Amino acid sequence: EIIVRARADATLASALAAADLSVPDGVGVVWAARRTGLRVPGRVPGVELAERLLQLGGDDLPVYLLGGRPGVAQRAATEVARRYGTRVVGARDGYFAADDEAEVARRIAASGARLLLAGLGERQERFLHRQRDRLGPLVAIGVGGTLDVFAGEARRTPTWTRRLGLEWAWRVGLDPARWHRAPRLARFVLLVLRTPRGGPAGGR
Repeated sequence: EIIVRARADATLASALAAADLSVPDGVGVVWAARRTGLRVPGRVPGVELAERLLQLGGDDLPVYLLGGRPGVAQRAATEVARRYGTRVVGARDGYFAADDEAEVARRIAASGARLLLAGLGERQERFLHRQRDRLGPLVAIGVGGTLDVFAGEARRTPTWTRRLGLEWAWRVGLDPARWHRAPRLARFVLLVLRTPRGGPAGGR
C-alpha cells in the first residue's frame, strides 16, 4: 500500500527514499522484490522487529512510544516494561495537529530516548522525515499498529496466516473498516505484474 501511495505522493516518496534502512514488512513486497530480481531474505514484520529490539535493549535502551488512540501508548509502555524490562522514557498518543509536530519532536528529543517507535498510521513516515533533525540522536522506526498489539488493543492474525503469507487477506477480509484498502492492493499487484522482470516499475 505504501508503494502505491508513494507513486502519487512525491512527499511520501521523498520520505521513503531518505530512510537509512527499509525492510519488507509485507509479503507483497517480498514477492515483488523477488519477481523483479532483488534479493531479500523474507518478511520483517514491524511488530517482530520492535519486539526483538526491545528484547535486545532491555533496560539499557531508553525508548519512546508514540501513536495510537489516547491511552494506548501508555498501556503499551506498561506492557513492554513488564515483558522486556524496557525503560520507557516517554509515551503519548498520535492525536496531535500538524502544527504541534515540532513540539512533539522536541519533547521526544528532551526525553533522552534512543529508540522511537512511531505508530502514526499513514502519516508516520512523513512525520519522521519532517522532524528528523528535531528528534535528536535516535533510531526512529515507523511501526504501524504495533503499539496496539503491545497494549492488547489488537491481536496478530493466526500463525498459519503469517506462515502462508495471508495475513493481509485475513485482516482486510474480516474487517469492513479495511475494505477501502483493497483497491490499493489490487493496484499494487497490477503494478508488479506490469513490471519487467529484473527492472523497477516506472524507474522507482
